[in-house]
Amino acid sequence: MSTFAKTLIAWQREHGRHDLPWQTNDAYRVWLSEIMLQQTQVDTVIPYYARFLARFPDLPSLAAAPVEDVLTLWSGLGYYARARNLHKCAQTLMTRHGGVFPADPALLAELPGIGRSTAAAISAFAYGTRAAILDGNVKRVLARAFGIEGFPGTKPIENRLWELADSLLPATNVDVYTQAQMDLGATVCTRGRPACARCPLADVCVALRDGRVAELPTRRPKKETRERSGRFAAILADGAVLLERRPPSGIWGGLLSLPELPEDADTADWVASRYGLDVHKVTPLASFRHVFTHFTLTLEPESVEVGATTGCAEPGILWHRLDQLDAAALPAPIRKLLEQLVRRDLFSEP
Repeated sequence: MSTFAKTLIAWQREHGRHDLPWQTNDAYRVWLSEIMLQQTQVDTVIPYYARFLARFPDLPSLAAAPVEDVLTLWSGLGYYARARNLHKCAQTLMTRHGGVFPADPALLAELPGIGRSTAAAISAFAYGTRAAILDGNVKRVLARAFGIEGFPGTKPIENRLWELADSLLPATNVDVYTQAQMDLGATVCTRGRPACARCPLADVCVALRDGRVAELPTRRPKKETRERSGRFAAILADGAVLLERRPPSGIWGGLLSLPELPEDADTADWVASRYGLDVHKVTPLASFRHVFTHFTLTLEPESVEVGATTGCAEPGILWHRLDQLDAAALPAPIRKLLEQLVRRDLFSEP
């Protein structure tokens, strides 16, 4: 066993995290946590994880559920393609693998939403398979400990990190070693203000030795942030709001949202023509910004009061009670807007 692996295993057993709700060898629970933890912090994931298990305690219950129910529970967690792939993966496991997660990381990596690193983590935790992971935390630890320069998102640097990760794997205790890497990156070797004084790798860390901890790993080259804007109509009647199902791909794919108005449309005319509704009042609301990974969206909402919740019988269009927003699969900014409308009483309830 390499000194690197031995050091991390010993550190994890004494100082690592041991009380996370997904620390189990149950492949279903490990998989669920690994998908939720992609691009999302532990503290944010924990309540979502608990709600998911309460609603979908096992793979068959998740696979049998409508994808809309999955998206509703995911609402607010972001990166909604993860939820759609989670549902698709559950169904694939039921139909192609008899409801059992394969132990082979290569087979796991072929499933929807599971890449090489996630597959290795699931296999290591659930089956003790000897497979290397390379998530964001591990990339940071390896780049600093071994002084690897270059942005890890580029293929040459990523390949170099994979080779290093494979070479460091211990023959045994792979689950403990895998958890150790995650814990070290999340609690000690953090992106900002790393706790080098209590790091088990401090004596061998190249970045610490050379005074380059803040420089490594090399940051992503800066790109100009794209700006987008959109007009959204909060069509209200009788304590309900009209919602539309978004297309399965693209921004907020598969979620319910407010109708998006054409850029130059007259709101009252467009709503009356599109939905056959009697428009009573249109009120512009304060615009606000929502930041996505690759662009910033400025939402320009308008409150549209209409006569009654009639018509609009097209598939994907529905009226939803404003006092039951928790049951709707809404994007975070749309939920925020509607909750503000409820608090400000900008609609007429029966």
